[in-house]
Amino acid sequence: MRRYGQFCPVAKTAEIFCPRWTALILRNILWGAERFSDIQRGVPMMSPTLLSQRLRALEAEGIVERRKVGRAVLYHLTEAGREFAPMIEAMGVWGQRWARRELEEGEVDVDLLLWGIERAARADAFGRRAVVRVEFTDRPAHKAIWWYLNEDGRCQLCVDDPGGDTDLYLAATVADFIRVYRGDVTLDAALADGRLEALGTRGARDRLAAWLNLSPLAAVQPARAG
Repeated sequence: MRRYGQFCPVAKTAEIFCPRWTALILRNILWGAERFSDIQRGVPMMSPTLLSQRLRALEAEGIVERRKVGRAVLYHLTEAGREFAPMIEAMGVWGQRWARRELEEGEVDVDLLLWGIERAARADAFGRRAVVRVEFTDRPAHKAIWWYLNEDGRCQLCVDDPGGDTDLYLAATVADFIRVYRGDVTLDAALADGRLEALGTRGARDRLAAWLNLSPLAAVQPARAG
């Protein structure tokens, strides 16, 4: 860990929390990722080796702790880590207000979007077992279609059709879906102008917003236009 060589508490805090990827790792754990593989899904461009190094460094600083549950290793925030959680949330609010820009090509990340939807979705929104099919209209056929199985209180991303009836069909470009997800355009507006297509029963379509369960950050308005 790089040191600033200062006694200032701001410098000491920055030494722990400001290395690249660290805030995103903590965001993922804060949002419920416990297993190494789940944490990694939220930072798909980070190598497993570097993620392991960062987690070990956060453990050494008392921010994250590992717990063995059977054969599984789970990561949790310590008291110190939980105390930093409001700062992660404040970073999200500030980013929505002051750092939001039109999507750059390298930011159109389908893996992060798929993980974000799975993490946030309310599996009980339909009141029963339900399947949501998502098609990204700008992706090659073999990478375009995904399914979310909502069952037993859990939303699970599937690469193959999980079977049974599909209750809701969603179609959009990856970029337009991201714009809805991060709040650049409202769900109602995207549906109205055709950027997002939703097909299914009236009841399933009416529950789309509840199922997506967009983050409160999506409602934060930018402080400046453009």
